[in-house]
Amino acid sequence: MRKKELKTVITFETTTQAIGMESACKKHQIAGRLIPVPKEITAGCGMAWMTPLENEESVVQFMSEHEIIPQGVFQVEI
Repeated sequence: MRKKELKTVITFETTTQAIGMESACKKHQIAGRLIPVPKEITAGCGMAWMTPLENEESVVQFMSEHEIIPQGVFQVEI
C-alpha cells in the first residue's frame, strides 16, 4: 500500500473550471493533475486539482494571475 502524503487539493464549482485549470497548468508546465474530489472535501463538481504541498503558494499565485477562481484550497493526506 502506498504511503499517504499531504497534498494541496484545489476544488472548483464547475467541471469546466477544473478542466480550465488543467489546461492552464499544462500550458505553463505546472505540476499537478485532476483527481476525483476526496471524500473529506465537498465541492460543486466532482473534480479537483492536486499538486505537491510545496507548490501551493505558487499555484495560488498562478490562479490569481490567470483569473482562475477556486472554490477552495485544502491540504489533504492522499
